[in-house]
Amino acid sequence: MDKSMLGDLDSLPDEDKLRMSSMIDQLQIRDSLRMYNTLVERCFTDCVDTFRRKTLDKQEETCVRRCAEKFLKHSMRVGMRFAELNQGAATPD
Repeated sequence: MDKSMLGDLDSLPDEDKLRMSSMIDQLQIRDSLRMYNTLVERCFTDCVDTFRRKTLDKQEETCVRRCAEKFLKHSMRVGMRFAELNQGAATPD
């Protein structure tokens, strides 16, 4: 976990720091799973048209790959933009 995420919590007891760190880790895991589930649902809905066979046909496979790439690139760009905005909003100590 990134120490900067805890901000100015240095004055807290170690037990509270560990608890906060654990809560942040749990939130990050939850958000990662939510993003993964959204990606799977969105790409499946957009790309899979029929259930003729167990495996994806070539067109569906290509669609899923492109969909996943676009989704992940978009998520990375949004994350970078939030980081840029967060840095610009930071106040000097």
